[in-house]
This record gives sequence, C-alpha cells and structure tokens, in this order.
Amino acid sequence: MIAPLPGWVPSVPPDLTTYLIIAPQAPTLLPLTAILLAVAYLCGAIRLWSQRRRWPIGRTVLFLCGCLLILAVTATNIDGYGYELFSVFMFQQLTLMMVVPVFLVLGAPGTLILRATPHRFGWRWVLRSAHWGLHSSLGRFLIHPGFTLPLFLMSFYGLYLGGIADVLLEAPIGHVALEALFLISGILFTIPILSVDPLPRRQSHVGRLLDVFGEMALHAFFGVIVMMAATPLVSAFADPPQSWAIDPVADQQLAGALAWSYGEFPNLVIVLILLHAWYLADTKRARAADLKADVEGTPELDSYNAYLESLTRAASSSRPTKEPS
Repeated sequence: MIAPLPGWVPSVPPDLTTYLIIAPQAPTLLPLTAILLAVAYLCGAIRLWSQRRRWPIGRTVLFLCGCLLILAVTATNIDGYGYELFSVFMFQQLTLMMVVPVFLVLGAPGTLILRATPHRFGWRWVLRSAHWGLHSSLGRFLIHPGFTLPLFLMSFYGLYLGGIADVLLEAPIGHVALEALFLISGILFTIPILSVDPLPRRQSHVGRLLDVFGEMALHAFFGVIVMMAATPLVSAFADPPQSWAIDPVADQQLAGALAWSYGEFPNLVIVLILLHAWYLADTKRARAADLKADVEGTPELDSYNAYLESLTRAASSSRPTKEPS
C-alpha cells in the first residue's frame, strides 16, 4: 500500500474548528479547476454587463457558490481527513456529486459561453466546440439516462461494494481521481434534469422526475447497506490514527447515515424545482393557447358547434307539427 505524502493527513483529531482550515493538498486538481471556472464565468458575465447586455446576477451567484463549495471540500482540512475517515470522504462525495452540480448547472454556463464568447480571432474554436457538443451524438449519449444513471450508481455500489475503492484509494492520485469522477458524474446526471442551456436532447418533465425518484430510492438503499455493515467495507478507512480514538465501524455507520440523509436533501430540492418548472411550463402553454384562440379562433371547436347546431335544426324540422282540431 502506497503511504500518503508527508503532512497529507492532519495530525490533530477532527473537529469543527479544524475542518475548514485552508490546507490544499497536492495535486490541487479540483481547487485549481474551481478557481479557473469561477474566473472564466466572471469574465463572461462582466463582458456582457460591460456591453449593457443582460445576464442574471442570481445565476452568477449560484455558479460561484458551486465553485466555493468545491474549494470548501477539496482545499481545506476536509480533504485531508477524507484520506482516513469514511464519513468525511462520503461527505466530500455527496457534496461534489449532489450539491455542487445543482449550483453549477443552474448557473447556465452553456448559455453564457454562447452569448459572451467573442466571434473573432482564436475564440472561434470555443464556439465551434460548443456547437459541436450540442449537435454531436457523443453529447446526446453523455446526458442520456441510460449512461448517467449507471455511472451515478457505479460511483456508490460499484465503488464500495465492488472493491474499486480499495484499489484507487491506495494512492493520493486515486483519491483525487475519484473526486473528479464524483463531480463529473454529478454534473452529467444533473444537466438533463435542471439545465436551461441548449442541449442535444431534452427530457420531458415526467422523465426527469422518474430519473430523480429512481436515483433517490437506490441511493437511500445504499445508505442503509453501509449503515448495517458490521465490518469496514473499504480497507483505506479501516485503520484511522489511534490517537483519534475513532471506531472505523462507527465512522462507517456515520457515512451511511450521511448517504441516506444528507444525500437525499439535494434530490428533494431538485424535485421541488422540477415541479415548479412543470407548473410554469403548463401555465405558459395554456396562456399561449388562449391567446392563439383569441386571435385565430378555434376551428375544431367552431366546426363541432356548427355540427351540433345542424343536428338540432334537423331534429326540429323532422318533428311532426300538430294540426288544429
């Protein structure tokens, strides 16, 4: 087993005062990614504002909150404790997979790219890449539920119950690779459900809700499995430092409780957002139909009413008249 780098794990036992101490670990892949994403997004938003073109401040705040959350779980002692404690690593995973993507996707970065990227010089390749992604079969495949749901579930069942975590968590680079996988899989799962950006394919509201409810059930079941396990599931978390006085099985039960509770809260928020969006879409569709009827009339309804009137006239004309006595 490859030992962690010197100073990789904090030397003091974990508590609320030490978790959020800034302590980026090498390699700093995700912290640097979060900073670059935030800077790029701000540059795009500022470019639109400087041109007196509208861009929602709310979406900007949401995207930046997502970037800050990435930094919070990968550039502080949370990341360091995640090398020894299953509960902390699970907290990182749930945050990167289920919380951060909601903020990033609601920030509508795809729309910002299409609106803010210059159409000259070397920037054209950015727009060409974006348009290629919108029209490519690869883009359709990556956000299809047939791919995103198995990937999402593999990040839980396959990782911990299939022994993959035992192999990858032997080295620091494996730890970082898993964090990147969590973030990517969460974004791919969230895009077809919440994104307002142009997409290669768009699901119905019913299909989105079914995806979320299916993931919620399987995700909660995984949390129960972890809570009920009597022995450590991952060897990397089976032997925390003795000075911390932490029972690995109890810590594993805490990880399962987080998967069952903290992991379900973002899904509940997504369901509420979907229901609200569904209501707004139906209301908009109904108003458009009423406006069209006011302007163009309703040929089908008018034809049906005329048909009923003709039946009434025919019945009246065929009714025998009563002769006076």
